Amino acid sequence: MTAHTLLTTLLPLVADLSRELPEGERYRRLLHAMHALLPCDAAALLRLDGESLVPLAVDGLSADTLGRRFKVSEHPRFAVLLSSPGPTRFDSDSELPDPYDGLVDGLHGHLQVHDCMGCPLFIDDQPWGLLTLDALDTERFERVELDALQAFASLAAATVNVAERIERLALRAEDEHQRAEIYRQASGQQHKEMIGQSKTHKRLVEEIKLVGGSDLTVLITGETGVGKELVAQAIHAASSRADKPLISLNCAALPETLVESELFGHVRGAFTGALNERRGKFELANGGTLFLDEVGELSLSVQAKLLRVLQSGQLQRLGSDKEHQVDVRLIAATNRDLADEVRNGRYRADFYHRLSVYPLQVPALRERGRDVLLLAGFFLEQNRSRMGLGSLRLTGDAQAALLAYNWPGNVRELEHLIGRSALKALGNCRERPKILSLSAQDLDLPDVSAPMIEEHAQITPVTGDLRQATEHYQRQVINACLERHQHNWASAARELGLDRANLGRMAKRLGLK
Repeated sequence: MTAHTLLTTLLPLVADLSRELPEGERYRRLLHAMHALLPCDAAALLRLDGESLVPLAVDGLSADTLGRRFKVSEHPRFAVLLSSPGPTRFDSDSELPDPYDGLVDGLHGHLQVHDCMGCPLFIDDQPWGLLTLDALDTERFERVELDALQAFASLAAATVNVAERIERLALRAEDEHQRAEIYRQASGQQHKEMIGQSKTHKRLVEEIKLVGGSDLTVLITGETGVGKELVAQAIHAASSRADKPLISLNCAALPETLVESELFGHVRGAFTGALNERRGKFELANGGTLFLDEVGELSLSVQAKLLRVLQSGQLQRLGSDKEHQVDVRLIAATNRDLADEVRNGRYRADFYHRLSVYPLQVPALRERGRDVLLLAGFFLEQNRSRMGLGSLRLTGDAQAALLAYNWPGNVRELEHLIGRSALKALGNCRERPKILSLSAQDLDLPDVSAPMIEEHAQITPVTGDLRQATEHYQRQVINACLERHQHNWASAARELGLDRANLGRMAKRLGLK
C-alpha cells in the first residue's frame, strides 16, 4: 500500500471532521473508507460500554448485529484486541472463537479458517472501543501493513471524538439532561437500553428527552408488551431526579385492600396483620420518581386518595392522623383507554386529568419496521450467552418471518419467542452445535401470507337484508379485534384503520357499548 493510497482514502474523512453530520452517517462513512483502504468481507465499529461492546456501525454483517451487546468476558478475541496497545492480526488457525461466527452476510456456515484483525480506539488515552475486520480469504490481509490500520484507527478516534463532542454540546444546551448524564457516568449505573433506529422509535426517544427535563406527570400508554416500564426508566434517567430513587408499583398485582398500604404505608395495628409501622411507596420515592404501572386498575376510592396526594403533596399512613409531606414526580402507565373509562364512569375525570398532564404513546412493535431485527439480535445474544453457545443466529427466512409478523404481544412476545425457539432448536440437535441457526420453522410463527379476509373466514354468516348482515359482520370483526387487543379501543382502532372516536360511534350504533 502506497502513501498516496492511504492519503487518498483518509482525506475525505479529514474533511468530514469539520462538517455537521448525523452520528450514524459519520460512522457509516468511516467504515466505508476503511473498507476501501483495507478490503474485507465484514467490518464493524464497536463502543465499549461498561463490560460490553455495543456495535455502532457494521458492514457485511447481518442487521441484527446492531442490536447485540457483546460481553467482553465471553468473547476472547475482543478481550485480546482491547488489551493490545495497537492493531492485532489473528493467525488464520487461531482457536479463539470469532464473535461474528454465523453473522457474516451471505455465509450460512461457520467462518472456519479466515483472516481477522482489529484495533482498539483510544479517546484521551482511555479505551473507547474497537475497529474489527474479517475476510473469508486467509491470504487477504497478508499484504496489509498494520501501520496502515493504526493510521486509520487514529483518524477513526478523531472522528469518534468529534461526534462525542457534538453530543456533549447538545447536552450542555439542555442543562437537565447534562446533569442526568453526569450522574449516570459518575455512578456507573445505567438504565436498560432502548434499542431501535426507526423514525417512530427516534421520535419516542426525543419526546422522552423533552419531558424528562421537566417535572410534569406523565401518562404512558400503549399496548401490552411495548416496554412502558422501560420508557418510565428512561424518563427518570433523563430527569434532574436521576440521582434519587425510582420506585415502581404494579397496581394490578395487588388486591384493593393492600394497594393503599403499599402506596401510603401504615402504622402498627392499622389492620389485621399490620404488626409493624411501614413506609409506603410515596415516602420511599421522596425526592425521586414513583412509577405506577397498570394505573387503569385502581379503584375509584384509591383514585380519590391519590388525587389528594398529587394536589397537596401530603399523605397519611393507614391508621394514622399524622401528615407526611412528600416531593414525588409521578409517572403512570396503562394499556387501557382511560378517556373511555371516564366516559363510562369507571374512572374519575379529575384524577385522569391529573395523570395525563403529558400523555406519551409508546408505538407497537409492528409500527417500528426493521427495529424487530435489532431487538431480535439483542435477545439472541442474551440467549447465546445464557445457553453457552458459540453463535446464535437467524436464517434469512427467519428474518423475513419476523418482519412479516404482526406482533400482537409486541417486544415481550419477541423476547419470549427467541428464548423459546432457541431452547427448542437446541433440543432438536443430536450434538451440541458451534452455530445454532434459527429458521422460520423453528420460530413457528403463524402464517401471515394469507389475506386478512381469511382471518375472518369463520365468522358466522347471517340471513336477512344486506344492512343487517353488514352490521352483524361489523360486530364480529370489531369484537374479534378487541379480543386481540385486550379491549384496548385505541389499539383496535389503529388495526382497523379507523379514528378512535369513529370506532366508538360505530360501536355505539352497533350496540357494542
